[in-house]
Amino acid sequence: MILPFRWQLRLGSWIGWAFGRLATRRRRIAETNLALCFPELTDAQRATWLQEHFTSLGIGLFEVAMAWWQPDEKLCSLAQVKGAEHLQQAMARGKGVILLTGHFTTLELGARLMTLQQPFHAMYRKHKNPVYENAQRRQREWRSRLPPLPHENLRGLLRAFKQGHAVWYAPDQDHGLRNSVFASFFGVPACTLAATSRLAALSGAAVVPYFPRRLPGTAGYEIVILPALENFPGNDPVADAQRINELMEHHIRQVPEQYLWVHRRFKTRPPGELGFY
Repeated sequence: MILPFRWQLRLGSWIGWAFGRLATRRRRIAETNLALCFPELTDAQRATWLQEHFTSLGIGLFEVAMAWWQPDEKLCSLAQVKGAEHLQQAMARGKGVILLTGHFTTLELGARLMTLQQPFHAMYRKHKNPVYENAQRRQREWRSRLPPLPHENLRGLLRAFKQGHAVWYAPDQDHGLRNSVFASFFGVPACTLAATSRLAALSGAAVVPYFPRRLPGTAGYEIVILPALENFPGNDPVADAQRINELMEHHIRQVPEQYLWVHRRFKTRPPGELGFY
């Protein structure tokens, strides 16, 4: 049985508070990221955002449970979706859609709420924990009604687009130099996956960004679906990656505490540049 929403928020906040004090390595990573991305803030302001971030991470644990086990009707009562017509228009083209988003602490719940608008395949990398990987895959396939697709399965991805399906994709993590370019992210060169451009070029699929966010208090959630990117991909994969990073930045600034700052976003550095972590 899932606890009332307000209890989940309260318990999640407490768990996040405790995690922020015990997980010293992750705390240092998040501190470094915030300092790199928001140098204009004071130390006190960044410290406040840091604690709010760990609170958001704690709440995110309960949101994963909601995403996996909460009935549709209960989730619908907690969420408001803006811009659903943009997704419908892109799907009507019949060439498939890349559902583009970022790694926010609301990621799992946001994806579940999107399945209520449109079934999709989730492009993913396997989790290192086999127990979590099995549960995650099973729940995502059940809820999205289409099987997840490993990122390296290019043939399967192109087949999905050819069938007019949507594929969920979040390209905002550092997975090394392979298939990546350096593009600015909050003014810092970041190793950025270029697969969005490649997949859009090979398939003709529309790229439709969407962003979830947790609203204040017990107001629930908002999903904003944007119009498909125009003139994408362009002729320069670096410019395409920069365009996506700037889009991510805009929406991160709206709820900075809800972005996944504990990821080593700037792990891979340009040649000759020292590491941050």
